[in-house]
Amino acid sequence: MRTLFAALAIGAAAALGVAGCASQSESQRSAGQFTDDAALTAKVKTAIATDVGARAAGSINVETYKGVVQLSGFVDSKDMAERALAAARKVGGVNSVKNDLRLKSS
Repeated sequence: MRTLFAALAIGAAAALGVAGCASQSESQRSAGQFTDDAALTAKVKTAIATDVGARAAGSINVETYKGVVQLSGFVDSKDMAERALAAARKVGGVNSVKNDLRLKSS
């Protein structure tokens, strides 16, 4: 009887172990990917602040998911939006940049 329970316990543990190794779906990130994205976000924010200026960069939101950076928020000019976009694209590790920046209405 003990061997039957032991065999069932080992089988259940093995099944859980295999299920835990299943590949992640496209909408999930591993801890490493999350950390990489957080580091990219910080680098992009720094690059934008350096190029556009810290005050203007404060109105630009930066989000990163699996190396894809999304810029959003309101900027004062088209030039500022273009400079922020260019600064984000220059950061190493950035796969692509989605530009959702909008011009402030006067």
